[in-house]
Amino acid sequence: MTELRDAAMSSKAWPFEEARRVLKRVEKTPPEKGFVLFQTGYGPSGLPHIGTFGEVARTTMVRRAFEMISDIPTKLICFSDDMDGFRKVPTNLPNQDMLAEDLHLPLTRVRDPFGTHEGFAQHNNARLCAFLDSYGFEYEFASATDYYTSGRFDEMLLTALERFDKIMAIMLPTLGAERQATYSPFLPVSPKTGKVLQVPTLERNVAAGTIVYEEPDGERVEIRVTGGNVKMQWKPDWALRWAALGVDYEMSGKDLIDSVTQSAKICRALGQTPPESLSYELFNDETGQKISKSKGNGLSMEEWLTYAAPESLQYFMYQKPKTAKRLYFDVIPKAVDEYHQQLRAFPDQDQKAQLANPVFHIHGHDVPDSNMVVPFAMLLNLASVSGAEDKDTLWGFIRRYAPDASPETHSDLDAAAGFAVRYYEDFVRPEKTYRAPTEQERAALTDLRDRLAAWDGGLDAEDLQSMVFAVGKDHEFEPLRAWFTALYEVLLGASQGPRFGGFIALYGVDETVALIDRALAGDLA
Repeated sequence: MTELRDAAMSSKAWPFEEARRVLKRVEKTPPEKGFVLFQTGYGPSGLPHIGTFGEVARTTMVRRAFEMISDIPTKLICFSDDMDGFRKVPTNLPNQDMLAEDLHLPLTRVRDPFGTHEGFAQHNNARLCAFLDSYGFEYEFASATDYYTSGRFDEMLLTALERFDKIMAIMLPTLGAERQATYSPFLPVSPKTGKVLQVPTLERNVAAGTIVYEEPDGERVEIRVTGGNVKMQWKPDWALRWAALGVDYEMSGKDLIDSVTQSAKICRALGQTPPESLSYELFNDETGQKISKSKGNGLSMEEWLTYAAPESLQYFMYQKPKTAKRLYFDVIPKAVDEYHQQLRAFPDQDQKAQLANPVFHIHGHDVPDSNMVVPFAMLLNLASVSGAEDKDTLWGFIRRYAPDASPETHSDLDAAAGFAVRYYEDFVRPEKTYRAPTEQERAALTDLRDRLAAWDGGLDAEDLQSMVFAVGKDHEFEPLRAWFTALYEVLLGASQGPRFGGFIALYGVDETVALIDRALAGDLA
């Protein structure tokens, strides 16, 4: 075992902890299929959202970690439940009336409200794959419709038919009395209407591989459970997939803990071992509500990429998967700056620290250098005070602060400057609220203005920070944080901001003097 593998085997980074659980599962009995199967699931009943991406990103991190500690090949399947019946129309979609006409059809048979694909599920599947492809994820896309209709699930469907009573014994205690009366693990796809029917199974013929059910019009119909004529109810369906494919690892949201428990029992009833799993916390929107495909709240993947580079999104996904996180636009700047902090730290870290660094789990062994010589938060403040309408304005300041930087040599910084202008226009400008200084703050600001006017110490950010700090001390701000809060609120129209010495170095000493003069004259508030 190599030194790197040894370090990975003892690393406390959560992807390695998960990978070791998978290794424990397969190391004594390597999988007969010849590889370890990681899976993510996706319900295409609404547009793909950021939580879906997060699950693929996190599972990929575990997969990479596993590949470092084992020589067993791996595969990742991204499975779309596109044979599910269309139960409700998401409010964030066009052509609502048309979609309402297609209720209860399998999602692949629901018409595409955007008119670009054969069906609604096909549209959503394509969007998901395009996004995952843009990140370079290695995965195999799988469609429930394809797997059911091609016969890939036939053997396990017949096993489920044979063990119908065992599945019912697991499921019925979890249901209310009314639901118990009509529940069946098999959902027929009506040969008359094409709809997925929630109806009881009246008869079973294990030898023939059929069930009998009643159509809404009262006709009794016998139908084979194979070949795409039925699909399984949600929890038995999950279990069927695990059992048929031999899934070794699948994570899911905290809201599915009960589903995981019941599906695991059914998987064992089908004669197979359920996968290892991780229950992650859910994302909340700006009001603290769970993000939802049907509501369209929270952030979309495309929206994040409007304001920041893709790697920052992966960084956000890496952080504390078992802790609930607020997922709204205001988390983006922090994610960008923390990602670049970790990039800068990586080269000087020892092997143990590198394996615990999020950027290793994003980039693997090819961790890039950061050329963000100006933090994203600082770019936002610069955009704010300069009224920048394009990134070229910001580059005028950046070049003076960092003469060796250019859009050609510092691509990360160039992209971030563009993102900062866009973010400022959409989120910072509408929320800017300046206030007038108090008497104490006015005196301190006047002192700071005079010291800057006489400053001949160049543009060293630390020297400038020390001077700003000294002004706050001299004017007896308690706590000293109140002085910096005043600077942000009076000069920047924000409740928080960057290290102010760094801001002066970037914006310019003379420019900061002029900014203070405007604030003291009442031109800002």
